[in-house]
Amino acid sequence: MLYPQDVVRMTVGNVWRAAIVARWAAAGRLRHVFLFISITVSAASFAHVAAQEVTTVAPPATVPPADSKYPDAEPVVSLTSSVPDIHAAEQQIHGNVYSANGDVVLLYRGWTLHADHVEFDSDTEEAELSGHVVVEGAENGEHFEASHGSFNVRTETGRFYDATGSIGIRRAPPAPGPGHTRYTNSNPFLFTARVLTKAGPHEYIFDHGTFTSCQLPHPDWLLSASEFHVTGAKAHATNSIFRLLGVPLLWLPYATHPVDADSRQTGILIPEIGINSASKGDTVGEQVYWAVNRSTDMTVGTIYYSARGWERTAAIRYRGPGQDFARASYTALQDRGYTPAGGKYINQSGTDVLFSGRKDFEPGAELPPAKDKAPAQSQARMVAEVEYLSSFPYREAFSSNFNQAVSSDVLSTMYFTREWRNMAVSLEGDRYEGEKRIAPEQQVRIFHAPALEFTAADHPFGKTPLEWNLDSSITALKRTQPGFATSGMVERLDIHPELALPFGFAGWRARPSLAGRETFYSRSRLPAVAVVSGPPNPPRESADPLNRADVELGFDLRPPVVERTFTSGWFRRLMGEDVRHTIEPDFAYHYVHGIDNFPHVLRFDVTDVASDTNEMEYSLTQRLFLRRNGDRPCRAAGAAADAMEILGSAGSSGDAIEAPGEAAGRVDEVAPVCGDREWISWRVAQKFFFDSHFGGAVTATGPRSVLGTTLDFSGIAFLTGPRNISPLISRLRVRTSEKLDVEWDVDYDESAKKFTADNIYADVHWGDPADGARGYIFAGAGYARLNAPARSYVEGALSSVADFNQMRVLLGFGKPTRPGLSAAASAGIDLDLGTVQYGAIQTSYNWNCCGISVEYRKYELGSARNDNGYKFNFTLANIGSAGNLRHSDQVF
Repeated sequence: MLYPQDVVRMTVGNVWRAAIVARWAAAGRLRHVFLFISITVSAASFAHVAAQEVTTVAPPATVPPADSKYPDAEPVVSLTSSVPDIHAAEQQIHGNVYSANGDVVLLYRGWTLHADHVEFDSDTEEAELSGHVVVEGAENGEHFEASHGSFNVRTETGRFYDATGSIGIRRAPPAPGPGHTRYTNSNPFLFTARVLTKAGPHEYIFDHGTFTSCQLPHPDWLLSASEFHVTGAKAHATNSIFRLLGVPLLWLPYATHPVDADSRQTGILIPEIGINSASKGDTVGEQVYWAVNRSTDMTVGTIYYSARGWERTAAIRYRGPGQDFARASYTALQDRGYTPAGGKYINQSGTDVLFSGRKDFEPGAELPPAKDKAPAQSQARMVAEVEYLSSFPYREAFSSNFNQAVSSDVLSTMYFTREWRNMAVSLEGDRYEGEKRIAPEQQVRIFHAPALEFTAADHPFGKTPLEWNLDSSITALKRTQPGFATSGMVERLDIHPELALPFGFAGWRARPSLAGRETFYSRSRLPAVAVVSGPPNPPRESADPLNRADVELGFDLRPPVVERTFTSGWFRRLMGEDVRHTIEPDFAYHYVHGIDNFPHVLRFDVTDVASDTNEMEYSLTQRLFLRRNGDRPCRAAGAAADAMEILGSAGSSGDAIEAPGEAAGRVDEVAPVCGDREWISWRVAQKFFFDSHFGGAVTATGPRSVLGTTLDFSGIAFLTGPRNISPLISRLRVRTSEKLDVEWDVDYDESAKKFTADNIYADVHWGDPADGARGYIFAGAGYARLNAPARSYVEGALSSVADFNQMRVLLGFGKPTRPGLSAAASAGIDLDLGTVQYGAIQTSYNWNCCGISVEYRKYELGSARNDNGYKFNFTLANIGSAGNLRHSDQVF
């Protein structure tokens, strides 16, 4: 179900404010004052679609003042007795009339009636109550307190005087801490009334009453009216006054409010008014929310930028059974354009449409068991994530998310897949669009439509110790870019079977393998032609088909893990825990032969960058584990096995090498462990290429080469010419405690005698996130240095090196969903230019059921975007939000 906090719960002619707290009982005398306040503060009211949530945790229990009319809702006792059950100090029966005095409790038809004096007629089922009256009903979660009144249990009608109470409330078990409780209903309906008339099972009339959804006895917002009605799941009030933190703020001619937790209400959202940058001007926006049904809702609206024009927005959400869902969003702007000081005219119009969804078929359906096999599970699903973006400058200029604003890729994909017995068949279609700086504003578009794929993971080959697996696909492809385009859809058939013989001996594990690959293309590629001066002519498509075939040999070898446990000495005394050190060497040989036509292969995806190779990869991984001693119980063998358990069994077991993910599932032979956790892991790896030309795929004068064998090793295409050795990669991860994580990744290119990549990231946090603003502090820092081969434009000139030096920082305390003060700041810094690419500072303060957040945000993305703006948000629980700070914009 969808229960958005961002939907305004009040549907009013004037409905765009926010408010809170305290009782008020003299609406008529100061109405002209409230009307004046309503008019003068209307210009300061703002809205957004997704505000910060506010707490539903009640404050510590306190004794309400003697004149308080606010109830503290108690759990409702569910009773189904068909005869009246009366408990009292004194009871008398006169015919059909029961008369009782002294702390009387009447239990009947799911109702509990409590009073000092009760008279009950069993024929009419009418009860007269007086003195400390309390009425509780199980069906609607009703709780009424009054001075006196009458109630008919059969018709569920009655009248109560000086009433306070709640409707539709359940109370959860006490939260940790003395005196803390919380409502399981996030939208409680709490009221007071001079006279409460219960006109039916789900109908109430309140005379000179108030209602709120905030915790008692001092609610943050309060709505009071001379009369309001509750019919079904909604409360309706006319001629009402809204009070915020005890201050009369708004006069509302008509308002509604949901009573139950499941209710969502169609209505107009609070308008959005904000201050933006000089390039966009100020903003004014409005949206309409439509609760289609319990599982679907829609929001449609528009935002006006005073300096740029109108932006249209729409979103729809659906949540189905299981993992089924669908979401769609639409934004579009017809830009008037602007001219920066001393610059050229800029127009950033655009449209962005995004759809994502998932539908599961036969989830977990059980297949009949195969021979000598247990029953297997079959799963089928359809998944789609499709985006249409008409203009990258539009997203760069108007997206409020920095990562999205700087992204130069749009990927749309749809697929249907069915999985059974470690096999899967998929029907897929996708579209890739990327803005590349190989030439200014060059865009590359690649289509897979459709692609039929069949994959089989390792399976036993008959009764032999051999294992087989298979990757295969039939695909129609197309590529377009400036200067090159395929004339139509290019057909590609790819089959890649493998046969392996895993075995182990004396702690060693080995996996020799033999594979072959056959790929057929309906068209081929004519390589670029060099010219005497200037860049070479671009490659061209050829109508000639192409067949690519290879033979592959592989041999993975893993020696026994070398390990030592330090249970004494200075190291043990320093750490206070046993320390276990492991050393894991790994060797992998890979030989591919037969791809002698690499320059003639059209390039669409990673399948097309396969090449001949003759290489050896060697790596060494060291790990330090901490084993806690003391009274901590040992974990049973096979329960939540971690890396320590896997390594512990690997050193002595003769099991063969397993595919990724399989080892983690083998826990039957693992010994019990006592609280082991990985402290430090450090992997160093390198590749040696016996064939420096990769079968002719790499030439001394050619462009930088992107090959599959090197792309998945370091992520940097380092082949600018023939070479025998790859960069040395280092991956260091440290987790000193539950509060600190550090990662340092380095690539060192021995041929160029420089570090081509250097990335450091650290995350620190103290306290429990559940404590929120009361004790949670967090910080993060990231440093990225890249100096690697590339083809890109830097300040309008073609560069052979991608060179940048950047840092990101984050610091804050608290949580915007917890009571009290919270603050956070983040920034992205270009260390080369000494500029802040983006920065944001946000602070928020939450009371019981209202909160305020203020944020300053800055973007500096060259000529595409250089603006800053202020955003704020004021939230009233279960009513709405005022401001222009959206959930996706928050720093937390």
